[in-house]
Amino acid sequence: MFSSFSAPVARSRGAARLAAATLASGIVVASGLVTAGPAAADEALQNPGGATATMGGLETYGDAVVHEDGGQRTVSAGLFEMSVEDGGTLQTYCIDLDNPTQQDARYRETPWSGTSLNGNKDAGRIRWILRNSYPQVNDLAALAEKAGAAGLTEQDAAVGTQVAIWRYSDGADVRAVEPQAEKLADYLEKSARNLAEPKASLTLDPPAVSGRVGERLGPVTVHTDANSVTVTPSADAAAEGVRVVDEDGEAVTTARDGSRLYFDVPEDAADGSAGLTAQASTTVPVGRAFASETRSQTQILAGSSESTVSATATANWAATGPVPALSAEKNCAAGGLDITAANQGDEPFTFELMGTEHTIAAGATEKVTVPLQEDQAYDFTITGPNGFEQRFKGVLDCATETVAEEGGDKVQTLTEPTPATAAGPSTGGTDLAETGSSGATVLIGGAAIALVVVGGAALLLAGRKKAPAKDGTPTRE
Repeated sequence: MFSSFSAPVARSRGAARLAAATLASGIVVASGLVTAGPAAADEALQNPGGATATMGGLETYGDAVVHEDGGQRTVSAGLFEMSVEDGGTLQTYCIDLDNPTQQDARYRETPWSGTSLNGNKDAGRIRWILRNSYPQVNDLAALAEKAGAAGLTEQDAAVGTQVAIWRYSDGADVRAVEPQAEKLADYLEKSARNLAEPKASLTLDPPAVSGRVGERLGPVTVHTDANSVTVTPSADAAAEGVRVVDEDGEAVTTARDGSRLYFDVPEDAADGSAGLTAQASTTVPVGRAFASETRSQTQILAGSSESTVSATATANWAATGPVPALSAEKNCAAGGLDITAANQGDEPFTFELMGTEHTIAAGATEKVTVPLQEDQAYDFTITGPNGFEQRFKGVLDCATETVAEEGGDKVQTLTEPTPATAAGPSTGGTDLAETGSSGATVLIGGAAIALVVVGGAALLLAGRKKAPAKDGTPTRE
């Protein structure tokens, strides 16, 4: 069991984060509207699709040394395990060396564009490493022969693979402590070739549609690597007599890759909204990124059991007036969250976002980018006519580069991990990759939209605790 997944802090973005937290703490920037409470619109939280999993911990790992700023620090490097909601297990490596990993953090399958891999010209090389090393290659003798690393163990293989990944994901000057693991890391780094980003395990496109009462709303296209997908309308849909149908108007309970789904809204339906859930069992493609909903290290998939994946789509309808459909996607290139707002009504749809009013004309679609600072969490709800509301929640985590901290101080989360036990092969333990930092939290919500910035909770200025000595005694820098 792991007593804590917060980790000692590296020299990473600490000063910038602390400054942002200090400035932001307690500030409320409102648009003249009441701010939504923390539990607002829980049922309207959009699921962009794919696997959702909870962090378990490092399962197979060892030591590596990061060289930086004329010094060095020891970190734990290896293979993580996560539990998939509704069934399944994922194995992952870290692609976010200088951030903490939080126990029981919730992760979602995420496109590379929504993570620190965005704009990384070597992202495809990381996927090559994943496909050509442990655990995808579990013949350690064959892997050792290729790498010139005789006697390669599972621990060595996990450490060497993680070290090679960090060299491309973070540009880190990092070396494995064990010679065989270092030989594997060097082989993987030199051999890696760029591969394309893998497709998502399951998505619905678009995740939100709108239209008039009496119409067939859509299409929503299914994209999946699963053989079959179960389609279930929400309780709201059943109550209003709304059916999920195919292009021929036939009711749908299952779908496959490329299927086009529609919400068939009866002419006598009251103005409202409903949704559908698509769910499947499949192995998630190696190389898919996983981002946390909180401040926790971004991960990349190394292996998957048969796992449950899901996605939701919503429909909004009305007889007259504006009829909005909203969806969102992280955009690391633009440093924010892209909100796509469509209006299939006969009147304009207007909403306010961070002090700016946006109007979507009848029949038009507009993309609005919400600018966010690095490491800021967001949680906001946009509402509209007839009880319409859509909630978006997550953390913008796009960067891995490090920054020097003023005065040499370091920032760490309030809690630290239990020190590691004596060195040696392990398939479990108490330490994680020794990374860390923390950031400001942004909450945005309200009747049309309001912005609440909650800064840097549980930050502590202190010396960073180093990895324990061989006798298990923690030391300080």
